[in-house]
Amino acid sequence: MAKSLDAELAAIEAEERKLAERRKAHQAKQREAAIVAVDRAGLLRLPIDRLEGLLKAVKTLGVDEVEKRLKPTA
Repeated sequence: MAKSLDAELAAIEAEERKLAERRKAHQAKQREAAIVAVDRAGLLRLPIDRLEGLLKAVKTLGVDEVEKRLKPTA
């Protein structure tokens, strides 16, 4: 009985490792998609000082506030 419990625990741990690897791969895909989106928006073509200024503003104001300010008013 102990062997089967040990085997089951080993199988569970193996599944957990596989799931962790899948999560890591998924995060890498999300990061790459975000970089592509930033590039398509033209932000990667900005001079570094302008890009840093924009990012500083986003960090200072917060993403929600920046989105709110950028939305057109009706």
